[in-house]
Amino acid sequence: MSNRLRLGLNLGYSGARLQLPLDMVLEAERLGYHVVWAAESYGSDAVTPLAWLGALTQRIHLGTAIMQMPARTPANTAMTAITLDQLSGGRFLLGLGLSGPQVVEGWHGVAYGKPLARTRDYVSIVRAIFAREAPLVYRGDSYQVPYQGADATGLGKPLKSILHGRPDLPIYLAAIGPKNVELAAEIADGWLPIFLAPGHYDQTYRAPIEAGLARAGGGKDLDRFDIAATVPVVLGNNLEECRNMVKPFVALYVGGMGARDKNFYFNLACRMGYEEAANRIQDAYLAGNKGAAMAAVPDALVDDIALVGPKARIAERLEAWRQSPVTTLNVSTFDINAVRVMAELVL
Repeated sequence: MSNRLRLGLNLGYSGARLQLPLDMVLEAERLGYHVVWAAESYGSDAVTPLAWLGALTQRIHLGTAIMQMPARTPANTAMTAITLDQLSGGRFLLGLGLSGPQVVEGWHGVAYGKPLARTRDYVSIVRAIFAREAPLVYRGDSYQVPYQGADATGLGKPLKSILHGRPDLPIYLAAIGPKNVELAAEIADGWLPIFLAPGHYDQTYRAPIEAGLARAGGGKDLDRFDIAATVPVVLGNNLEECRNMVKPFVALYVGGMGARDKNFYFNLACRMGYEEAANRIQDAYLAGNKGAAMAAVPDALVDDIALVGPKARIAERLEAWRQSPVTTLNVSTFDINAVRVMAELVL
């Protein structure tokens, strides 16, 4: 499996001001990284930075990790994907995700609904638009095209994209829960996991991945499914300091990304065997004590999901990722030297 491992660069989403690390992106392209990913939450969007970077790069693929499905109609997403794919010379990778109820209902102002049904309908419509085999007609649980609601004008007509896209433009899904992961393996070309721990893969993800691939039929297997996992990378000689740079990220997601009874990242930490620590993290975070939440993140959890410390230690711990089903390792870092070290160790 080590020969299959590719590298990506995960830029995440903006803070108060959007500043693209152009030097890191250009260096990643020079070093042979496969893809650069941009994200969105409720600030910067995932598409505009990639359009900017696409004009400044030549070879590196441009991926959304992720475009929020509830924020856009399937047709709008397909239009954006085809447009950016053509402008970049076929380099676009369409990463989709549902986000969570806080953002979907609190920011976009639409119902979170039934995530599995919505995802299946959404991907089916996008693929139909890419294929251009016929004018678009779709009747699903979440979407009906043309629209036929009680308030419809009756003037809607099936349409076919004017712009001719790639029928096989790759679609990736972000998923955490077992049923969502199974669906990703069934209907997508790749999966965008966060907090994937290679040492815990068998207990957290093997069963849903295998079930989804089996449901897809047609002999679909891991050789035709890109597991593109994000891994924080912090390079430095002081191991404790390196771990401490990852802990705020873990505390935010496990402790505060969602409500107490609706947090996918908290549930994942529990499935990995960190239930006691996850409860301490969440209790502290929701009480407003972010420092205590960060302090409650176990060193072992950081080591499970990140590559931290001196180069020699990263090289040693990289072996677990090489032996896992991961095919694209998406480096999350603020350090251009870490980008270079990962290229040296992997590529």
